[in-house]
Amino acid sequence: MKPFSPDPSRKVVSRAVARNAILANQLATPGLGSLMAGRWIAGLGQLALAVAGFVMAVVWFFEIMIQYYGQITGNVPVRSVGWIGEIGATLFVASWFWALVTSISLLRQAKADGQVEPKPIPPRMTDLPGKPPKPS
Repeated sequence: MKPFSPDPSRKVVSRAVARNAILANQLATPGLGSLMAGRWIAGLGQLALAVAGFVMAVVWFFEIMIQYYGQITGNVPVRSVGWIGEIGATLFVASWFWALVTSISLLRQAKADGQVEPKPIPPRMTDLPGKPPKPS
């Protein structure tokens, strides 16, 4: 097999699946859309980065709040904990951009697969049960 030929075992992605995966990746949680579209390794990596970044941002927030509360109630020394929030935000943004790259890849794959979902044809009145066909 050629190195750049498409993988025959890869799941065929329709435009609707690609659209839903892009919306989940970009607007909900990075990695969920990739998992929905069958990109397991990329999805799990994106999700792990997003969760790690979110957890670090929450830890930073609680550290800051503990210090503020300590300053209000007593004489507590201030420690620098901004690096925790910066690393957490960086991890989350990196997962979001990785999800963006995967989303673009899904959109390109859907276009390449060329699966156009047919629009449903509404029934004619003569096709309905119980109605006699009208003479033409």
